Amino acid sequence: MRLLAVLCFLALATSVVVSKPTQEKKGRVHQGKDLSDHQHDDNKDFQYDHEAFLGKEEAKTFDQLTPEESKERLGKIVTKIDKNQDGVVTHQELKDWIQQTQNRYIYENVNKHWSDYDKNGDDRIAWEEYKNTTYGYYAGEEFNDLPDKETYRNMMKRDERRFKQADKDGDMIATRDEFTAFLHPEEFDYMKDLVVKETIEDIDKNGDGFVDVNEYIGDMYSTESDEPEPDWVKSERQQFSDFRDLNKDGKMDHSEISHWIMPPDYDHPDVEAKHLIYESDKDKDDKLTKEEILDNWNMFVGSQATNYGEDLTRRHDEF
Repeated sequence: MRLLAVLCFLALATSVVVSKPTQEKKGRVHQGKDLSDHQHDDNKDFQYDHEAFLGKEEAKTFDQLTPEESKERLGKIVTKIDKNQDGVVTHQELKDWIQQTQNRYIYENVNKHWSDYDKNGDDRIAWEEYKNTTYGYYAGEEFNDLPDKETYRNMMKRDERRFKQADKDGDMIATRDEFTAFLHPEEFDYMKDLVVKETIEDIDKNGDGFVDVNEYIGDMYSTESDEPEPDWVKSERQQFSDFRDLNKDGKMDHSEISHWIMPPDYDHPDVEAKHLIYESDKDKDDKLTKEEILDNWNMFVGSQATNYGEDLTRRHDEF
């Protein structure tokens, strides 16, 4: 029972592209989201930039700070953004920060469960630690005590393959970033091919490496009688023909599935990072010093310094 409970959690935590409601096809599609609900108009205000740089919730807190407090905390943030501590923030470092800010809920989820897997407390998670925590002694016994042992064997093999892909240096010991890529592969560019491969494995019932229209529909809808297909299913069949099967050969290959579940999209973090650098880079070297960022602090974090209240008591140790 313990293994089954853990595997239920695992299915929710690690298999983002599976275990979705059968009628909700959008569950497989990973589209980039805008960085703020506000219009990006610097002539009006910098609220879009604030939420892009800080995240929506943190931007609300910064709105309550005095300019002095905002600048002080911004300085600490800049130190974190400058990962190699060379004194300047590059476009890539700023883009990475914005991306991490927007995905803060993901990192918080990873941190919440980190200690469940990091058994030796070295702030890294080895494959053996993850495997033993998730599958326990059943893995060593080849799942022979379980009635559906092949399913569990395949799940563990799939987990190991994903772990290896997430583990950039190949030592089978994951840092927090690597473990986050393992749990949420759709958020990391170097994991996206594997997301496509896993999607094909989930849907491709005849094992030919492609997804035909019936497999595509079967991933969303199954009928238990001779009742006619609902209109939305007929519409999905047309979607497959018109927009999914790009080369019109009656099936989707790896490239077409990639285009479907991860469509080409406007790279919001990339564009915002370029915008912030353009507006703040006084010496036009395409990099930002801490001084340049602090000189333009109002665009990055702003400060309305109004409605002082409980937000001021929140701790910001992470900064």
